[in-house]
Amino acid sequence: MRPVLFSIFGLDVQTYGVSKALAALVAAYLLGRAFERSGLKKDHAHALVLWATVWGFVGAKIYFLLERGSAGTLTLHDFGGMGFTWYGGLAGGLIAALVIIRRRNLPVGTVAGDTAVPLALAYGIGRLGCFFSGDGTYGEPSSLPWAMTFPDGVVATDVPVHPTPLYEAMAAVVVAAVLWLLSKRWNPPAVFGAYLVLSGVTRFLVETVRINDPVLLGLTQPQLWSIVSVVAGMVMVTRTRPLMLPGVEALPGGPRQTPVAS
Repeated sequence: MRPVLFSIFGLDVQTYGVSKALAALVAAYLLGRAFERSGLKKDHAHALVLWATVWGFVGAKIYFLLERGSAGTLTLHDFGGMGFTWYGGLAGGLIAALVIIRRRNLPVGTVAGDTAVPLALAYGIGRLGCFFSGDGTYGEPSSLPWAMTFPDGVVATDVPVHPTPLYEAMAAVVVAAVLWLLSKRWNPPAVFGAYLVLSGVTRFLVETVRINDPVLLGLTQPQLWSIVSVVAGMVMVTRTRPLMLPGVEALPGGPRQTPVAS
């Protein structure tokens, strides 16, 4: 594990931070291309990713601190460069994205669909950063052949554990591939709904081998949020009628025509 990639002029460049910057750059590139295929300006995509990333970090940190505070385990160390919660980041990023969409008068449904694949891949890249830095988001002790130790991680352990960040990174690639295929046949809002469903299911399953404590009905807090994500996604998929009109070929960036009326 390499929590610190290198040092320059006495300043440590952390793997965790680099992974998040790389995730934002990849998301900006992919979303820019998706916007161009949808007839939108690439600059709008870059602004969307920039502000969603900034406020996503703010939301993720606030959520993490609130979690620590409610559990009575908040320390000065928690205010440092580590410790972020995904669903807090999703909320912060979503609010920022909605502000940009409104200010620039962008079509919400199209933007939502275009962000699905970049969002999934960016999440996977971020989780690789968690894995290589050993930030403590790994799972329970395990005797499986692929269980790993993190002796040099930010949160070190010599006990073999489930490498859950790696699980999530691999799952993110699969989710992105499925969403890309769906974008060829489904309307953009339904594609985003599928993202909510698939990402929610993935996180729910990963939580079964994570070390988070149950908070309600034997479920952890991320699992509860996962259920909310899945339900919201299923509603979006159902209500936006994802199937294309019969006999209409998909455009390179996915369908943009009026959905089938029922």
